Amino acid sequence: MHHLKIKKEYFHDVCMGVKTFEVREEILNERIFFVYESVCLHELDGDNETGRSICFLISYVHRGLGIEKGYAVLGIKALSELSY
Repeated sequence: MHHLKIKKEYFHDVCMGVKTFEVREEILNERIFFVYESVCLHELDGDNETGRSICFLISYVHRGLGIEKGYAVLGIKALSELSY
């Protein structure tokens, strides 16, 4: 499971199902994303974690055309309810 931080202003949209994707940097041999992997997003307020998180399944990964090298667009679907 990948644990990633997300700014408060985006966290709300993800939780409401309005934002169904994430753009993330991939780090060779460290963080590469694949379909059917889990991602847990942890809300940030400034530099501090709020304690709120939500987990998703990666349903799609797009690399290449229109995306800067080293980055991926992840299609995500909720796995869990919001936790505090």
